[in-house]
Amino acid sequence: MKKGILGSLFVGTLFLCGIVSAAEAPSFSLAWSEYPSWSTFGVAHEMGLINGKKGEMGPIEKKWNVDIELKEAEYDPCIMMYGSGKCDAVCITNMDVLNPSLSVPSVAIFPTSTSYGGDACIVTGDIKDVKQLRNKNVYGLAKTVSEYCFVRNLELLGEKEKDYKFTNMDPGAAATAMQQKQAGYNAIVVWNPMLLETLNKRKDAKVLFDSSKIPGEIIDMVVVSQKTLDQPGGANFAKAIAETYYEVCKKMENPETRDATLLALGEKFSHLDIKSMQKVVQQTKFYKTPKMGLDLFTGGKSFPGDEVKDQPKIQDIMKKVVEFCVSHEITPSDPGVGYGTKTDAPKARLRLDPSFIKEIK
Repeated sequence: MKKGILGSLFVGTLFLCGIVSAAEAPSFSLAWSEYPSWSTFGVAHEMGLINGKKGEMGPIEKKWNVDIELKEAEYDPCIMMYGSGKCDAVCITNMDVLNPSLSVPSVAIFPTSTSYGGDACIVTGDIKDVKQLRNKNVYGLAKTVSEYCFVRNLELLGEKEKDYKFTNMDPGAAATAMQQKQAGYNAIVVWNPMLLETLNKRKDAKVLFDSSKIPGEIIDMVVVSQKTLDQPGGANFAKAIAETYYEVCKKMENPETRDATLLALGEKFSHLDIKSMQKVVQQTKFYKTPKMGLDLFTGGKSFPGDEVKDQPKIQDIMKKVVEFCVSHEITPSDPGVGYGTKTDAPKARLRLDPSFIKEIK
């Protein structure tokens, strides 16, 4: 992060962030990748709310007596780190956590955001109708939310998945190919910042459809292993992560600090200007308050905004997502999704537990 952006914003917190020894505090790690609502943790380190270096602590860590180590990586390596036990917690989607949960009993401790246009199928100017894609490759990362978004939109348009060719390709490479006008790249499915970057760099490109058609179905969250939560300090680690997220969200909501916080969020993952970042957070709706997180996890309002009227409950969303993942062999079986505390759902290998949000609310 550029210190020039952050310097004036965080003067008020600097007196809090003296580095202290964490030798006596239990240490836990969070794997995160650059994404609008997950970049909050990198920004929290820059703010001095936490210190992401192992063995050093910021004020929120001191409050909960835990040492948080931030492990930044690309998204797929984060998932692999978590599945192999090389981190205690991970920033991940409700879809991508299903497979790791089969071997690592997992607990979603709070949601961070949901895609509302932040995942999209972009086509070149010559494509006027979805049916024109039937004989073309549609490039995107297979067996992820990109494929899910593509297939669900086909369903809503009355199209059949078997008539289309979703072709696996790294989304960054697919976006670059379209931006450079390489032959054959007429349709890609990507997320921000690649989405906005492609639209900005190739003026004839346009969005054919996006995740705003399936509001609340793609959910970004923080997940902690049950093994970690059962360790001394594990529950406090979960609460410290949750408090860290909501504190950064408060900066985003404060008119005096909003723009600087948005620029800080986008500095590493996108280098987008403030106008583009304002668009990004419209397309990635944050569950920015504990109440919004509780509403989702307890079966109430599932979408963090007023744009969506008829909102499905989280149980119905997860049922749809699990069925898709099993049918598309993204996960070999249903891990069993439960809701509430360990006592409420003792057999679930993936739980959505609102108790940590309640503790810090």
